[in-house]
Parts: sequence; structure tokens; C-alpha cells
Amino acid sequence: MGDAKIIDGKAFAAGLRERVGAEVAKITDAHGLKPNLTVILVGEDPASQVYVRNKGTQTVEAGMESVTHRIDADTPEATLLSMIKTLNEDKACNGILVQLPLPSHIDESKVLAAIDPDKDVDGFHILNVGRLWTGQSALVPCTPYGCLLMLKDHFGSLSGKRALVLGRSNIVGKPMAALLLNESCTVSIAHSRTEDLEARCREADILVAAVGRPKMVKGDWIKPGAVVIDVGINRVDAPEKGEGKKKLVGDVDFAQASSVASAITPVPGGVGPMTIACLLRNTLVAACRQNGIDAPDI
Repeated sequence: MGDAKIIDGKAFAAGLRERVGAEVAKITDAHGLKPNLTVILVGEDPASQVYVRNKGTQTVEAGMESVTHRIDADTPEATLLSMIKTLNEDKACNGILVQLPLPSHIDESKVLAAIDPDKDVDGFHILNVGRLWTGQSALVPCTPYGCLLMLKDHFGSLSGKRALVLGRSNIVGKPMAALLLNESCTVSIAHSRTEDLEARCREADILVAAVGRPKMVKGDWIKPGAVVIDVGINRVDAPEKGEGKKKLVGDVDFAQASSVASAITPVPGGVGPMTIACLLRNTLVAACRQNGIDAPDI
């Protein structure tokens, strides 16, 4: 195949944020509505703090209101659930996001279930999961939705494509499969117990890798001309950068895959930037639906 086309997630995400901002300006002018995203951060996990800060900055840049509640790591579960109940009832709050992971004494599934499904901008509530799998209107998890947008931009129609999702997590693998199925792809989900995994991967026109294992997918796993979406973000040693230095790599061996695939997302700069952009899109859609406004198709 030669060198694959690089799918630039950073540029795509910037375009999506711009479109969201334009739609926010329209509904603010027409309806006096400024969508609000409220984030709850429990504890001081360094990575979570960075994510939350970035979410807040990009929310404001898109013309929306950003509220962040930072609470101590030892906050009782009941206190967090009470906060969520208050936000559910607050008409000024359109999107609620509880930053994961949570401290071990808090039941993550109970917290996610407590969020109003219509304000669940992460798309993790069981009702949104059910809506997605039955083809109804749902708030969809941000990372797989970002992957879908990039695939649709590349292909146009996905109908009839053979897609393999490598990974079965509730956050990426399962919703990714549902989204592809809703686009009339022929979808397989592969995982650590899949027999003859390499051969299954080689059948796919679209390969989405989301397993969290650095460079697991080799070049000879990929069908010539396939499109590869690499969701993995793995921090590995980078002695070439100096002692103790690290670098980010995906679940796909990028150098090998680039010579076989027709298009591929890099790590970093591929799927990652799409996640917050899709979160902003979900917040806008949620705000419109809650206020009886036709949600834009973005």
C-alpha cells in the first residue's frame, strides 16, 4: 500500500469545536440559552485534574458555561449522590460529568446510575446504553462517537463495511460496535479470548483497536487498504529521549501498520482530541433537547 493517510484528529476536533461554538451562538441568540456543563472531580488524581482543566477551558471557548466542583477524596458516597440529585433538579445545568476513576469507597456504577440520563453527557447511564443499542436517540460515549465521526468523514457511507472492534469495554468497545452496527456495518467484537485473532483482524475493512496494550496490533494483522482507528494511549519507556523519559504509543504498531493500511489515526493526535470535542457536542445536544429546541446534526 505504501504510506497510509494520517487521519488528523487534532484538526478534526478543532473543526468540530468550531461548529459546536457556532451552534451555541445561534441558540444563545435565538433562545437566550447558554448550555452548562458541570463536572465533579473527587480527589486529586493528577491525570484527572489535567482532563478536567482542559474540559473547562474548551467548554468556555465554545461559548458554554463551565462549572467544576472539586471535592475531597474522602467525601462519602452519599454526599456525592446528593450533589448529583441537586444537579439533576437544576434546570440551569444541562450536562453532568463525574470524572472517573473514583476513590475505591465509592461505587462507580451507583454514581453513574444516579445521573439524569438526559444530562448524562458521558453516555454511560444504562438507559443511554439501551437507547444506543436499540437505535434510539441517545447521548453516546464521547470517544467512540469521535471515532465514528472520523470514519464517516473518511468513507462517506459505512454501509456494508466489515468492521472489527478489538476490545469490549463499556466505555469504548461495546458502544463503538453499536454505533458501527447502526451505520449498517457488519460488526465483530474481538477480545483476549478470541481464537485466531490475527486472522479475524485481517478480514476487517475497519479496525478499531481499544485494548490498552502497546503496539499489540502488528502490520501483518491488517488487511491491505483497511482503515485503522487506534484508541489506545499507552505510556512506555523512551530511552532514546533520555533516562527515565516516557512517550505515548497506541495499541497498533504505527510504523508497521502505516505501510499496509490506507488510513490510520496517530497516537498522540488521533482519537484523543476528539473526546472533549464530542463532550461539548453532547452538552449542546442535551441542552437543546431539555429545552424543546431542535438539536443540530453535528
